[in-house]
Amino acid sequence: MAVDTTSQAKAIARYIRMSPHKVRRVLDQIRGRSYREALIILEFMPYRACDPVLKVLRSAVANAEHNLGLDPTELVVSQAYADGGPSLKRYRPRAQGRAYMIRKPTCHITVTVAPELEE
Repeated sequence: MAVDTTSQAKAIARYIRMSPHKVRRVLDQIRGRSYREALIILEFMPYRACDPVLKVLRSAVANAEHNLGLDPTELVVSQAYADGGPSLKRYRPRAQGRAYMIRKPTCHITVTVAPELEE
């Protein structure tokens, strides 16, 4: 499967209140697949991370359609990754006046789509 790198469309969702580790579990399933396959996979996976990933995928395809004039049926997920964002820091009271820090992670989700080239 060869992917054309010149005409790629990208979408980024930033500061998603979810662990990047859990989002990567979903992104690994759609990377390299066609847009239609990725939609079906995301629709039926049981994870909470599927909703923001689906939103970013649809945005990337809309960017490809509107900005580059590409046909959505020919698009392939060429890149999909989740980077860690800043953690929200909260404190939990514990015994004897102590405070334990709780980190609520965020992530930045990036999805790139490109037309698949026939070999």
